[in-house]
Amino acid sequence: MPESLSSTSPSGLILITGVSGYVGGRLVRALAGRRLRCMARNPESIATRIPEGAEAVHGDVFDRESLGRALAGVDIAYYLVHSLSAGDEFAEKDKAGARNFAECAQAAGVSRIVYLGGLGDSTAELSSHLRSRQETGDALRSGTVPVIEFRASVVIGSGSLSFDLIRALVERLPVMICPRWVSTPTQPIGIDDVVAYLVAAADIESDERIFEIGGSDVSSYGGLMREYAHQRGLKRYLISIPFLTPRLSSLWLGLVTPVYARVGRSLIEGMRNPTVVRDDSASSVFSIKPAGLPEIVRRALLREDRDVAETSWTDAVSSSNPGEAWGGERIGSRIVASYAIDTPQPPETAFKPIQQIGGTNGWYYANSLWHIRGLLDLAVGGPGIRRGRRAPDDAPIGSYIDWWRVEGFEPNHLLRLRAEMRLPGRAWLQFEVEPRGTGSVITQSAIFDPRGLPGLLYWYALYPIHSVMFRGMLRKIAEVGNPGGEPLAEPRRVI
Repeated sequence: MPESLSSTSPSGLILITGVSGYVGGRLVRALAGRRLRCMARNPESIATRIPEGAEAVHGDVFDRESLGRALAGVDIAYYLVHSLSAGDEFAEKDKAGARNFAECAQAAGVSRIVYLGGLGDSTAELSSHLRSRQETGDALRSGTVPVIEFRASVVIGSGSLSFDLIRALVERLPVMICPRWVSTPTQPIGIDDVVAYLVAAADIESDERIFEIGGSDVSSYGGLMREYAHQRGLKRYLISIPFLTPRLSSLWLGLVTPVYARVGRSLIEGMRNPTVVRDDSASSVFSIKPAGLPEIVRRALLREDRDVAETSWTDAVSSSNPGEAWGGERIGSRIVASYAIDTPQPPETAFKPIQQIGGTNGWYYANSLWHIRGLLDLAVGGPGIRRGRRAPDDAPIGSYIDWWRVEGFEPNHLLRLRAEMRLPGRAWLQFEVEPRGTGSVITQSAIFDPRGLPGLLYWYALYPIHSVMFRGMLRKIAEVGNPGGEPLAEPRRVI
């Protein structure tokens, strides 16, 4: 261990903000076993994401009173909050929130703030996004609490915004018309290494430092695309067009990729700025050896299907008009349509019909249509409905249910199925049961990752049928789990 690192583990209380986001969701798992307090505007929303023994509390960076309560007794505070989805006002909101946090941390006697910002030459003309990331760090330093700030280049991992954008482009476009920013130098870093730096920051002996961090390879966004294509065995051609501005690029991306246009535009504007480590002092302070580009992409691809992504940049982004997007909300590279229904039954009762779905029990609604779909799948060489299910009441991970494979199972809470039928893409069907008051809420999500234009046509052509089937299925599941109970409301659209 380098001399500049403490040899003792911190024993104080650690506060993590942004747990519902991409990096925060990974960090909270890495810090499991320590005294953790996790702050969110809606603590119930992160209850299932945090380790056992961690505390979920209400807190809002724009509500100083709630910050005071959340920061009480805290030793180290991780600041992983951003307002990128707030539109043109995100920079001012980020600074205001950071100033509030710095002042409340000072009043609470916090010993250190750890912050993840963005790389970029502060003497250059930075994009609004990168400039805001660095101004947020300045706002956190406006108080007396020492701040350890990491300035990272593009973060690559399953579920990250940058990886989803690159993945969507390379998978869907054999020939890409690329703007000038595709050749901008960058030093991508893997999410595992980012989290390792953040964890190590709890031990470092330093009053206040800014560390620039990146992977071991300097590349470009074009290089990232080529590496992704290489590892996927795809032939892709990149044609550079110098007059494509960031604004035109973002509009173009909004048409050909499922990345949110508003968030994507801010990201793309930052791509014109080189993000390369110039001060490598992090290498002499931390015993972390960041992975190179091939390994970063390999890890992201390896974990791409784990929980559909362990965490995703979209986790902290909510639709401004939930329920109004026809065909489902585009999230990352996938399309998601979710419905929810309330039941007066406790989770163990509400979950039982879900645990027994498929096989001889059927799918609760429109079983004839499910049977026809299975026969069609058999006709094209898929598993169809011939497999049934191994046991009527058991759904261990890895087992099959008709043409689905069980990918996730938590008793009385979660069943996630991955489709093995022949499809122009990848599909999942997920059920979650959460306690609500004396009853429960059941959420059903249909998730589809289309493969090019055929996949998109498949989803939207069948969406009217799927919408009726999935709503009907969810309603019948709730009714079966509520025998003789009061009438239930109709399923409502969530996403």
